[in-house]
Amino acid sequence: MNTERRRPLDRKRVADTALRLLNEVGLEGLTLRAIAKELDVKAPALYWHFKDKQALLDEMATEMYRRMVAGTPLDPDDTWRERLLGSSRGLRAALLGYRDGAKVFSGSRFTGIEHAEQMEENLRLFTAAGFTLAQAVRATTTTYLYTLGFVTEEQGVQPRPGERHEGFDLAERTRRMSEFPLAAKAGPELFADYDRHFEEGLEIVVAGIAARYGVR
Repeated sequence: MNTERRRPLDRKRVADTALRLLNEVGLEGLTLRAIAKELDVKAPALYWHFKDKQALLDEMATEMYRRMVAGTPLDPDDTWRERLLGSSRGLRAALLGYRDGAKVFSGSRFTGIEHAEQMEENLRLFTAAGFTLAQAVRATTTTYLYTLGFVTEEQGVQPRPGERHEGFDLAERTRRMSEFPLAAKAGPELFADYDRHFEEGLEIVVAGIAARYGVR
């Protein structure tokens, strides 16, 4: 048995192992049994640290967040627009670093309060720019949900860079939908060039926030 497997079991070690396995087997294949086998322990040992799989997913999402913000302090000179754009791009990049990363993050609850520091800074920036607190929450939440939803759909087609699920062949899709020419031609706008489409959608969201709340 190697030194890594002899280390004491704790929440971080389990979450780190789970995130590593996630990239190999995806969320459906990520079972407590598989994680326990990787750690060379019996599955019941994990229940000392996590009462169920959702509790583990919460810790995994928290660890993903810790890694995302590590070494990337917020720029105090950001405008509210720059903060929204930067945080949304950073979140997308972080989620794409894991197979099913968006699914893990979606609906999970952070197990600590590390996120409160950035949340406080963002709300302070937005309210100083003229948003009410409620408007600031709505603006940041809306862009977060846009990013999370976008990456969920993106990873449904491309689980990892360079991979593509079966059933998303654009030429075959065009052939099958030949009776509906506009819908057929829309394929590349739906299932390709995700970087450009994310940026375009993000700009629409940010422009909509500015228009809705009248804040420049």
